[in-house]
Amino acid sequence: MKIVLENLTKKFPSRNKKEPKDVTAVDHFSFECPDGQLISLLGPSGCGKSTALNLICGLETPTEGHIYFGDSDVTSLTPELRGVGMVFQNYALYPHLTVKQNILFPLENRKGKDRLTREEMEKRAFQAAELVQIKELMDRKPRELSGGQQQRTAIARALVKTPSVLLLDEPLSNLDARLRLRTREEIKKIQRATGITTIFVTHDQEEAMSISDQILVMRDGRLIQAGKPQEVYDSPNCLFVAKFLGTPPINVFRGRIRDKTLYIGEDAIWKTDLKDQEVFAGIRPEGFLLDSDGPLCCRLNGVEVMGRDVSILSSHPACEAAFVRSIIDSENQMDVSRETVRFSLKPGKVFLFCKDTEERLPFSAERSSL
Repeated sequence: MKIVLENLTKKFPSRNKKEPKDVTAVDHFSFECPDGQLISLLGPSGCGKSTALNLICGLETPTEGHIYFGDSDVTSLTPELRGVGMVFQNYALYPHLTVKQNILFPLENRKGKDRLTREEMEKRAFQAAELVQIKELMDRKPRELSGGQQQRTAIARALVKTPSVLLLDEPLSNLDARLRLRTREEIKKIQRATGITTIFVTHDQEEAMSISDQILVMRDGRLIQAGKPQEVYDSPNCLFVAKFLGTPPINVFRGRIRDKTLYIGEDAIWKTDLKDQEVFAGIRPEGFLLDSDGPLCCRLNGVEVMGRDVSILSSHPACEAAFVRSIIDSENQMDVSRETVRFSLKPGKVFLFCKDTEERLPFSAERSSL
């Protein structure tokens, strides 16, 4: 099922009597989600991603805009008429019901021509349980399940309705790191097996990048950038997106263009085709190359061996953070007794941003001879 969001806006009345201005949670959000894809809404807490999901589900009514499922305008339809399956952050399982009863619950409440026989309901429930691998847990109650098992039960309950759209609101946030990794792989597997159009809300960029066909980065209720995960990572359109995506995070330096040369601090890095201006230079941790003649000189603070990679911790007066983190291949020999370390940079891993607007500045570069 294709989902189209057209100029979607949601405003809530302010509770601040001194400033009665409405609070805008979702601000003119437009996007088309192709049929059968897994899309992640990604952004920091309070950016409007859960509100956007509730608007798609029908739990909230938009102030402006329209929502289409396929060619049908569902903006005014109630949740039960939209054909969606919703998995909440806290799973919302009925504690007094068994796993089987929880999964059956949406089917038992169908009426009229949509009502199923008992045999059909049982068959669907066991098929959904088998898909998420909890078939042997059908007689247990939620308190007897682990966090991952509760999460799978919630997904099975959403899938048993054979929804056109599956909506997941931070379903992994209550799980430990190892279980979260395994469960997100299961979600991807289930989505591929069912082919259901899925929208996944998360603030974890690693989570979103690992399972999504596309990611939608949100900030202050607005869509900032959308695209395939690797494309957004490799080509952020602003400093916010560059800083939000990446583990370890991007290194941000205060820089300037002077006489067609990029300077980071006093280090002349590259000749560029940009006009003279103040900039932010973002360098991905994997964008550094050990080079005794490299243009970027940093003070060496330490080295962390991480198996196949080595993480070099250094400092630079123009860096916005306390440390510059550079990741290099473990085969590179590093003299840890030195006070300084020099780097050359990979052009594809360096981004320049306007200091005033923080928008990305496309540029071409060549090694400076200064």
